[in-house]
Amino acid sequence: MISSPVQNVSDYTRKFGMYTFGIFWFMGCLLATAWAEDWHTAVPDYAWTFPQDHWAHEKYKTEWWYLTGHLKNEAGREFGYQFTFFRVGVLPGKPVLASDWAANYLVMGHAAIGDLANGHHIFSEVLYRATPLLGGFAAYPDTQLAWSRGPLGTAESWSLSWNGAGFNFVAADRAQKMRIALRTRAAKNLIFQGPNGYSRKGTGEAAASQYYSFTRLVTEGDLTLGEETFSVTGESWMDKEFGSNQLDPGQTGWDWFSLQLDDGREVMLYLLRDRSHAVNFSRGTLVSATGLARVLEQDDFEVSVTHRWQSPRTEAIYPAGWTVGIQGETWTIQPVMNDQENRGELVGTLYYWEGAVNVTRAGVKVGKGYVELTGYGSGSVPGL
Repeated sequence: MISSPVQNVSDYTRKFGMYTFGIFWFMGCLLATAWAEDWHTAVPDYAWTFPQDHWAHEKYKTEWWYLTGHLKNEAGREFGYQFTFFRVGVLPGKPVLASDWAANYLVMGHAAIGDLANGHHIFSEVLYRATPLLGGFAAYPDTQLAWSRGPLGTAESWSLSWNGAGFNFVAADRAQKMRIALRTRAAKNLIFQGPNGYSRKGTGEAAASQYYSFTRLVTEGDLTLGEETFSVTGESWMDKEFGSNQLDPGQTGWDWFSLQLDDGREVMLYLLRDRSHAVNFSRGTLVSATGLARVLEQDDFEVSVTHRWQSPRTEAIYPAGWTVGIQGETWTIQPVMNDQENRGELVGTLYYWEGAVNVTRAGVKVGKGYVELTGYGSGSVPGL
């Protein structure tokens, strides 16, 4: 059988991306011990400055800008989406090479659209060196935060920018026949996740990130699926994290919840798992309708799995239903559709579940949200 041009492009992109990632990952491993002290770690007394802290923090090894949301068109057709840019540090300093190809960061982007009415989930990804021709991270006060070329065969670049009140972003994939172009503005002020944005992920002092969120963003723009483009409106959630050692040794993945309740409150929870799949560290935040954030310790909430789903592609078995109890209230969390697994090709074993969920209480819908599940399945890596 003769493969199509799209198949050739996909194969080339996968092989080139894995080769590029492997080279830089290997370089980073070789030099990590010698240069570990050059990476900054998260600290409790970090001095936040906005809007500057929306931009990249190059002294930290890992950073991401993460947006998810629920959208509708005028006819009421429902969609979920995810858009994420990752800055992956490979070397603390830029290699001393007289070349525009020299880079000490990778730019990785993930984007997904869930056609919730039809049960269809589409995922796209990019992975490039942070170089002038491929992608990178701007400095304040440039309105652009991050950008990269699109997937091979896609003319349009991916981009994320600050518009003064929220975030604008674009992701397109010609082969997947998908495009996200959305504008957001904050309906509530940003909140810190953890005291002063110091978000502990384990018992070690360095197992932490600097973390803040916009828990409710008014959103509008366009989604393209196949030959159709939909004008959509709705609400989004934005997370920003940066750090250099965000997991304790032995932690293999996490379950993360972002819930927007109809009464104006929001909930963030994360549960980190060890090699036996037991939860060994968890924290959360409960945000009032007026925007006051309360840190939740591990004893302040309870999460129980009620259902599971096995991916037919990766054979990973994921939780697919939960009960969540906080302060005497109990909610049921259910995926809008089961198969919302993101399966990447540019990094060998990078797959995870990232999906839209509904929140109900006593059988009545009281909210919506997104859940991320990493580290499930044989050989799956939890993150970078």
